Amino acid sequence: QVQLVESGGGLVQPGGSLRLSCVGSGGTFHEYAMGWFRQPPGKEREFVSAITRAGTRSYYAASVKGRFTISRDNAKATAYLQMNGLSPEDTAVYFCAARGPTVTGVYYTRDSDYNYWGQGTQVTVSS
Repeated sequence: QVQLVESGGGLVQPGGSLRLSCVGSGGTFHEYAMGWFRQPPGKEREFVSAITRAGTRSYYAASVKGRFTISRDNAKATAYLQMNGLSPEDTAVYFCAARGPTVTGVYYTRDSDYNYWGQGTQVTVSS
């Protein structure tokens, strides 16, 4: 059973940056594609970014492209989401998710594609 634990959320001013981390355990991390999703207050959960198991390909929602960067360090069983240029519209609970074991070179953008989820970390962007 894969377990995912997010960290790095918090309160940040508009224009600021945060880096979220997602540590995986209980599985072979490098065999899993990873994704980040978020749920704004009062809204449905939405896709943010995804990365292949080797980290060679990634994909972003239009709302975050150019501001957020997804990455992973398989040796540390950790995925990251670097968030720059944050705005109040980025306020949400952020979740990491894992899909696998899966094939190489594929990322996933639907929450139904993922079989493991973290508990979430709150990101609040406010002055």
